[in-house]
This record gives sequence, C-alpha cells and structure tokens, in this order.
Amino acid sequence: MALTILGLSGAVGHDPSAALYIDGKLVAAAEEERFVRDKHAKNRMPYESAKFCLEYAGIKPADVDAVAIPYAPISLFGPARWHYARRYWYAPDRSLDAILMGNRRFYRYRKRIQWCLQQLGFDVARTEIVPVEHHLAHASSCYHLSGFREKTAILGIDGKGEYATTFFGYGENGRIHKIKEFYDPDSLGGLYGAITEYLGFEMLDGEYKVMGMAPYGDPHKYDLSRLAKFENGELVIDTDYANVIGFRRYKEKGKGYYFSPKLIEWLGPKREGDIADDPYIHYAASMQKLFEDLALQMMEHYLGDILRETGKLAFSGGGALNVKLNQKIIARPELKELFVQPASGDAGTAIGAASYVSVQRGVPVEKMEHVYLGPQYSNEDVIAACARHPANPQWQKIENGDEEVPQRIARILADGQPVAWFQGRMEFGPRALGGRSILGCPSVPGVADRINEQIKFRERWRPFCPSMLDSVGPQMLQSEHPAPYMTFTFEVAEAWKTRVPEVVHEDGTARAQVLRREFNPRYYDLMLELEKLTGNGVVLNTSLNRRGEPMICSPTDALNMFFGSDLRVLVMEDILVSKPDVA
Repeated sequence: MALTILGLSGAVGHDPSAALYIDGKLVAAAEEERFVRDKHAKNRMPYESAKFCLEYAGIKPADVDAVAIPYAPISLFGPARWHYARRYWYAPDRSLDAILMGNRRFYRYRKRIQWCLQQLGFDVARTEIVPVEHHLAHASSCYHLSGFREKTAILGIDGKGEYATTFFGYGENGRIHKIKEFYDPDSLGGLYGAITEYLGFEMLDGEYKVMGMAPYGDPHKYDLSRLAKFENGELVIDTDYANVIGFRRYKEKGKGYYFSPKLIEWLGPKREGDIADDPYIHYAASMQKLFEDLALQMMEHYLGDILRETGKLAFSGGGALNVKLNQKIIARPELKELFVQPASGDAGTAIGAASYVSVQRGVPVEKMEHVYLGPQYSNEDVIAACARHPANPQWQKIENGDEEVPQRIARILADGQPVAWFQGRMEFGPRALGGRSILGCPSVPGVADRINEQIKFRERWRPFCPSMLDSVGPQMLQSEHPAPYMTFTFEVAEAWKTRVPEVVHEDGTARAQVLRREFNPRYYDLMLELEKLTGNGVVLNTSLNRRGEPMICSPTDALNMFFGSDLRVLVMEDILVSKPDVA
C-alpha cells in the first residue's frame, strides 16, 4: 500500500498551498494564489491547489491516508503562551486570551480545513488530520528535503507560527531535535516585517524590496540597534517601537501597523511612493545589517558546535529568503553546505507538514532537486486558450520545438527583445526558475530598465537575477556552492560584471540560479544557444507577472498579462505568440 500524505497550509491567514507526497516522492505542490489570481491569497483555504494536486496524481480523496497541517495546539504547561502573555502585558485582552483560550486559532483553522476538505469530496469523519507545529513543519521542509545524511544544524527564522518565532535544532538519522525556540513578540522576522511597513511596503510581501533597497544606503549612518538585542542566549525586541499590538500601534487611514508612533517620533514619517531616497535607503541598510548581525550571533550561540562538527545547515522560514544573510552564512569557514528550501516562507509549510508526517510513518522523503511541481499545459491547451482570448492573438506553431524553440528565442533575446517564456510545469515558491519567466539578454544595455518600466511596472531600483549554465556558475560566481533556486547571492567576478551588467546588483552581487540540464532541458538549451550568439551562457530572468499580481499559472493568464503590457513576444510550449509589429 502506498503512503499518501496531503499537506495543506494557510493557517496563518496567508499563502495557502497544497503538497502531495506519495511513498516519499513529492508528486505535486502549488500555491493557491496562482489559481485564484490574488497575491498571497489572504484568508483563503488551499482549495484549488489541493484539487490540482489530487487531479495531477490521478487519485481520489479516499486514497489519501492523512492530511497534514502546519499548525498545532500549544500546551499551557510549556513556556510559549506565558511568554506571550508576559511580553504583551500592555494589551491585557490579548494577554489573558493567550492563557485562557490560547489554541482558539488552531481550532478555528482546523474547522476551515475540514470545510475545505468537504468541498473537495473528502469524508471528514474518516479523514485523519494531523497537526504539525508550525516551526517543525518549517524545519522538516528544509532538513528532510536537503538530502543531507550527516548530523545537520537546523535554523528557522519566521514572523511567527502559533507562538514560536525562531527555531534552533538539529536533524540526525531522519529525526528532528529541538534545541531552543523564541516566542512572540521576540521575532527577528517580525521586526524586519515591521520596518518593511515603515519603509512603505506591505509586510509578508515587501521584505525583499527592503533587501533590494539596502545596498543603496549606508548601514552605519543610522544606528537601529536599540530595536533588538541578543544577550545571554535570548532575543529581545524593544516593543516600545516594533512588533506591537493593540493601542501601541501606529494608525493611519484606519489601518494599524506593527510599529508604534514612537518609531515615527524617532525616525521621521513613514516612507510613501516609489522613490528610494535619503534617509530611507540608510534605514533599509541599517535594518538589513541588524538582521544579519543578530541572526549570525544566534546561529553561532545555538548551532556553532554542530556546524563545526559537520558543516551542514538547513534553513527555512521567511527569514531564509533573505539572500544577503545566506551569502554571509555561506562565507563562514565552518560551513560546507547550506540548504534553503526554495519555498521557505509559509507556502512551503504544506511540504513541511506532509514530509514530517511521511517520515514519522516510516517513509523517508526524497531530496528536493527542483521546484517544477505545478500544472503543465499542452500545445493543444495553448491553442485553445488563444482561440478563446478576446484579443484574438496571432500564433504559429514552431515545428520540432525541442531544437527550434531554444534557437528562435535565443536570436530574439540577442536582438534585445524581452520574451515571455512559459514552459513545462509551474514552479513552486516565490522565484521564477524557467517555467514561468520573463527573459532578457543580460549583455544588452538597458534591457532591465525596459522590463521594469514597460512590462513589470515596478520600482526602478529593484534588481534582476541571472539564470546560468552549470558550466558558467563557478566562473561567474567564484563559488562551487550549489545554487539551483535563487536563494543565495554571490560576489560576481570582475570580468563578468562588464559581460552581463544587467543582472549585477548595485553592490556587485547577483542572486543566481545555476541550472543542471536534467531538470529543465529546454531552458538549459536556450542558454546554450544564447552562449553561441553572445559568448555568455546567462539569461536575465524575472517572474512572469506584473507588479502586485501572482506569477502566471495558465495560458489564459499569460495572454492576459501579455496584452496588458508592452511585451512583444510570448512563447508557450511550441506556440509563438507575437504582436503585429514584430517581424
């Protein structure tokens, strides 16, 4: 009998997703936002994503052995709820609620999951729902999927789960051992989120924009260290300024923020608009530095010995998407390899909870080698979408697609034209990795600005990332460290800075995807063709979406985006769609 585990996330009110394990193999995984076309799909359940997973695997609800959810009841006899109550003394309603009704959110969430399962055709009375603590789900998503055999240090930095915000532990022989957790409001991820709001972005969405802004500022110009301290093994956030609730919140136009009016008194008004200017670029730089410094101190304190023993670290939670911190971690002499689960935010907890339950039931899970886990569409699906579309797209089929598509598209890119690239299964996680991408030639001057202004409609200072051949990675990035998921930045070799300037960030780094051919042959072959034409086996790669929208899922989504932007060329599988003025 095959062991079939469905993981469903969405407990924390954002980024619902579904993942399906059959006998330790991750068969399918997808985020709800892609299907419902609502970024982060806040307060929704993972209905469409679960439906996709079941249909893709060709199984019925009755075939599922257990449904794993990344949220669990937390005992009153542990420290978590008491810590929360003590630290939030100034909001007695919340404080008492944590003591008296501390698992209310869990029961509410389980009810919503049951409702979702009913809609999917599950017999809820006969379906086993297995709760997994949020941070254990994060830990499983990076440790069990890392493929590491040695003793592995495990780090989790997040906003918060039930109560925990930070996790230190280790994995050995497939088992996860907890060393220490920090609890809300003492959250480094939460602090970064609060400053993200102050800098004019949305929490849970804009953190990477703060990270992108940081290299333009001077981290030493303003000292933000009063916001958080790590002393005697404990992290303490100053809740006079950040990670605040209730009446301590700064409010504007009826919306409450996670920082206080006291922060505004200290640093000045909240940033508005799209301009990255003084002093906000310096605040971003200072926050990024504080985040890195404290994370490295905490890691050394709790995990230093294990790292010196084996050199392996598995890292997840929203904080693991901070690629600059990851670059600092990789630079440490004791570190041999860092594995960051590519969907390490809350969407990835569906994989984490399902993998945890699979391992618990005696079925180890496979190493994660790629993220092409979503829906795939045939040429016939693409042609049907073109036929139905109101813009009446002109299309042609490229014969012998596996050879011709990479050649044709490489020529278009080398001529300076960006291309929308829709191939194979959709990626899981926040990064476009050659399934749903907008591509450009990184040696063509101005192509990044053009994509920003005409296609993505996003802030000018946001960097673009390179995908590259595995033969190019070590030369360009001066590192042999595996980088399949754009979860790390690397210092770009001097010679390459002038060869591919459009994908090198302000500080001389690049957040790279280094691709092995077996996981996406057509994308790899496109880069080979581009190497023949330009001498560089590198392509500029950004996600196929417009600002504020989730990544494209279906051919119809792609056509809607294509006709709503200045893109001229779209290739979906073997079908080439172009606008009338493109020869």
